[in-house]
Amino acid sequence: MDRLTAKTQASGAARLPDYAPEDRGCGIVHLGLGAFHKAHQAVYTDDALARDGGDWRVIGVSLRRPNAANELTPQDGRYTLIESGAEGTAFRVIGSIARALTLQDDRLAVLDALTSPQTRIVSTTVTEKAYGIDRETGGVSPAHPAIAKDLANPDAPQSVVGLIAWALKQRKSLGVPAFTVLCCDNLPENGRMLRAVVLDYTRRAFPEVAAHITTDVAFPSTMVDRITPAASDETRDQVRKKLGFEDHAAIEAESFRQWVIEDSFPMGRPKWEAGGAVFVDDVEPYEQMKLRMLNGTHSMLAYSGFLAGHRYVRDVMQDDALTVLVRRHLEAAAGTLRPLPAVDFGDYAASLEMRFRNPHLAHETYQIAMDGTEKLPQRVVGPALEVMNGSKDPSPFAFAVAAWMRYVLGVDEAGTAYDIRDPRQEDIVRRLAGRTETADIVEQLLAMDEVFPGELAQCRAWRHLVTGYLHIMLSEGMRAAIKREAERV
Repeated sequence: MDRLTAKTQASGAARLPDYAPEDRGCGIVHLGLGAFHKAHQAVYTDDALARDGGDWRVIGVSLRRPNAANELTPQDGRYTLIESGAEGTAFRVIGSIARALTLQDDRLAVLDALTSPQTRIVSTTVTEKAYGIDRETGGVSPAHPAIAKDLANPDAPQSVVGLIAWALKQRKSLGVPAFTVLCCDNLPENGRMLRAVVLDYTRRAFPEVAAHITTDVAFPSTMVDRITPAASDETRDQVRKKLGFEDHAAIEAESFRQWVIEDSFPMGRPKWEAGGAVFVDDVEPYEQMKLRMLNGTHSMLAYSGFLAGHRYVRDVMQDDALTVLVRRHLEAAAGTLRPLPAVDFGDYAASLEMRFRNPHLAHETYQIAMDGTEKLPQRVVGPALEVMNGSKDPSPFAFAVAAWMRYVLGVDEAGTAYDIRDPRQEDIVRRLAGRTETADIVEQLLAMDEVFPGELAQCRAWRHLVTGYLHIMLSEGMRAAIKREAERV
């Protein structure tokens, strides 16, 4: 029995795995071993192993920092998940992660895992920026730093795309069937996106393998949903107080979770249905619902809430004026969606508001605000363009974009500087250098064609709306802008 399980069993205060993890082999390599994977896919896999067995444990790989491996390895891959809902919290030990590796420190072990015949699925949660997507072409961006390094030396891959392409090439040469590639990041049609990026990269790095990827490799799309704050000292304190021991790998998430998956797994898969996963023919409508309603509203409330002095999402929902704008954004986003069988968007919006209010979840607005140039196109800009081409009110989306523009100035209303944490940060800083006039700021940021399509950026009505909101945010403050807009609604 591993040490964490023994300690938890002694405390009797947490649910333990309903199977013997050591009796199960590994069938999944997960790239991007962070909080979300530990709170989502690893939990569904834990449920599947408990109900249906199979050799489906996970080898988790961190591509950069060794933190996850350093935390999990001494605990034999086990960790405590705290599930927090309005009704309270529950504690559970997850046993589905068999090994935790870091690419830089465990390169040979990572490459062995990727080429092993036992590996039938390679899944990813590396955030939008790590894929190196060229949003104009839909392929890979050779200018992306990690992609550029891999294209220069494709047999020593560092990026997630480079690793996948290299592993598929190696497996083909060894006569090992291709694994299924499962993207679990918040991107529209994420399976098709990752397929296009991997295929484009392969044509550049290993052209002899491109046809194999085109015909023999499955890239199912998914929609993932679980609010998961970054782990903190408070997270670990909760485990210490409840269970009586230290768990450096502990993670917290809301009690709600959802996983919608395109059922295309030629090499098999775990019975994720055991954890409530839903398999469908077309994930795209579910993706759009989540990206535009949950994620888009999250972005709006994060930028405006952070600058209004709200540290957590739950604090935002105690601000009556900002809550009005949250509800408005949810309704506006729902208005851009096509009907979805058995889904009431009004009910979904109400459930999201309840989740945002969760008093037990410390989800920081500053955490949500990072990587805005990667997130805004699918969350806010896409629906804004559709609305501008139609007859609906674009104000909610213009307010969200103006709040982002205010945020990327990198200075709060007390004059304190903060890191905007964006992959295009250097470009943003260069564009805004010396700019103090609202119209100039809007002009420079709307010219970022990776974020704003020309049709929207050149629209006078759109520019007028965004400029007006940003002017109030800069001249009167974010709280005043929120109050004014809530009164107008």
